[in-house]
Parts: sequence; structure tokens; C-alpha cells
Amino acid sequence: MGHCATNCGHSIVDASWRNRHATFTSASYHDDMNPVLNEEQRAFYKENGWLLFDDLLEVSVPELQTEVGEIASWDDSGDWLRHFEMTDFGPKLARTENFTPHSEPMFQLLRGGAISQVAGELLGEDALLYKEKINYKLAGGAGFSPHQDKPAYPFVDNVLSVMVAVDDATIENGCLYVVSGWHHELLKQDERGCLHPDVVQELDWQPAELRAGATLFFHALTPHRSGANVSSRDRRALYPTYNGVSEGDLRDDYYAAKLEAFEDPASGDRVRLSLIGDFEGRPV
Repeated sequence: MGHCATNCGHSIVDASWRNRHATFTSASYHDDMNPVLNEEQRAFYKENGWLLFDDLLEVSVPELQTEVGEIASWDDSGDWLRHFEMTDFGPKLARTENFTPHSEPMFQLLRGGAISQVAGELLGEDALLYKEKINYKLAGGAGFSPHQDKPAYPFVDNVLSVMVAVDDATIENGCLYVVSGWHHELLKQDERGCLHPDVVQELDWQPAELRAGATLFFHALTPHRSGANVSSRDRRALYPTYNGVSEGDLRDDYYAAKLEAFEDPASGDRVRLSLIGDFEGRPV
């Protein structure tokens, strides 16, 4: 299903996934910080619903990890959002979001440069940052049920998701699983807004084991899921989401809608992180 570009650069962690699916690096990424996707890459994304870069970031992995660690240390004194989950090792931070106004490195990384440029090329127009989050998935952290992102993204139609691996992502620590070629329509959902079990059984789920620093772009309708972190090491990931400029800057509208939806205390056996019930974490 596709093939690897001749200058793939560093391999991803799971060689079998790389052999079965095309992996692209920044082959057309120029010194002027203006990456241009080639036709092979555009065609691969159109067919499969995802595109992987191994070395797209303008910052080093240690720099990225340092800033993510700094954000994780923030308290509740700002307008960023923090969410916690209960694990077998006690309460742990599950997610921070709405942090780019307070982090200059993240502002520069996500609102300008290579990530937003490639997002725009895949969207077919300039990209605007719609939302951003860090999923920490610390040791013992829960996974996410099979879902498509689009039902959790109000106000937008032309939208895509991005995952930047902050730490190596492996099967043991809860890497993403993705499905190729099923990004053309909204699939049957359950009562939580996740994929219906009948649909889940039909799909070919492939693990996306990524090295720290890898960047995975995927369509808002690409089915994906992830398991719990059953390892002793953390698996943090940065997730910016972008919409096309023709729909306007909707970031403030998204967070206003989310805050309103979260005004009522959550009930049940799961922590509420999203506008759909995909997170499998236990409440604190």
C-alpha cells in the first residue's frame, strides 16, 4: 500500500509498519522553511488519510521535551486547561490544552513554520490553529476508544489532526493505531460518539510506532485508537489541529464551546477530555 520515498531518513520504531505503509520525510523541505509536498506525498495522503514525517520539526527533541515538561508543571492559575485521570499509581495529569498563548516555543512551533505549512498544503489552503493539546499518557495512563476526530470539532469542515511524538511511541506504551483509506465519510457511531463495535471489527488497525520527533498528519475522518500505557515510561504526544483559513479563526469559539459543555460535572466511569467520550481514563 504505497511505498517509501527513496530518502526516507530515520526509520520509525516499528519496521513492519514502515514496510507495509509509505513513510515520508521532509524530502522537499527547503532551507527557506517553506516545505512543499510532492505529488507522491499528496496522492498518498489522499488515498490513505495520513502522512508521516520523521524529521520535520524546527526544534530538537530535547527542546520539545523540555517545553512539554515545563507546561506539565503549570498550576491552575491561567486560562489553559488541565485534566487528570486516576491510574493504578494514583492521580496523574492526562492532558493540557489551550497553552500556545502562554508558551512562546509552542506558539512558534504550531502557528508558523513547517507543521502549519504542511497542514495548509494538505487542506488545500492556508491553515489556522483550531486547537492544541498535549496528551501525556504517563505510565499507567489510559487509552482512547476507536473514533474519528471530526465529531469533536464543531464549526469546521476542512480540518485535520496532527500528532507530534514527544517520546518514542510503542505498542507497550500506548501508540496510535490507524486505519488507512477509511477517511471519506463519517462511520457509524456508538452512544459516546466513538466508532460502533460492528465498524471497529471490520477495520484493519495498524500500529503507528513512532520515534520522538516524528510528525503524523491525519484526516479528521481517519479512524484511530490507542491502548493504555502498560510500560514504566511516559508516552507524551503533542496534538495540534488545523482548519482551513476560508472557515475563519475559530480557536476561541472552540474553547468557548468546550468550556460551556464542561460546566456540568461529568458523571460515569470515564474522565471527560473531549466533546466526544473517547478517553477511557477513570475519574479522580
